[in-house]
Amino acid sequence: MVEDSVTGAFSGVEAVIDKDMTASLMGSQLGADLLLLLTDVESVREGWGGPGARDLGSVTVGELRRAHFAPGSMGPKVEAACRFVEATGHEAAIGSLERAVDVAAGRSGTRIRGSAVQVSLP
Repeated sequence: MVEDSVTGAFSGVEAVIDKDMTASLMGSQLGADLLLLLTDVESVREGWGGPGARDLGSVTVGELRRAHFAPGSMGPKVEAACRFVEATGHEAAIGSLERAVDVAAGRSGTRIRGSAVQVSLP
């Protein structure tokens, strides 16, 4: 709803709420340890539809941000997962609804993690 600044009357407006971004925001605000974005494919596929397409297993936000994903397909899921990881420092996963338990356990799907550098101390 928006309010007309002259008359004070309210009217409706068309809007689209992206379910993946909503899940990412809610997960961040609720302090979730893991964000699962479940869909009808096994994992995120780089180069989908092309000859060199490959499924992604465990990737960083940086790796995903350098790739291209279709805006009407995997793009929103990848963006939502990246935003969750950046906001929380926790991991996100994208995978098949039918294998949700395996996706959550890291045995299936694509796992997205932060780009933190690990340092070894002597």
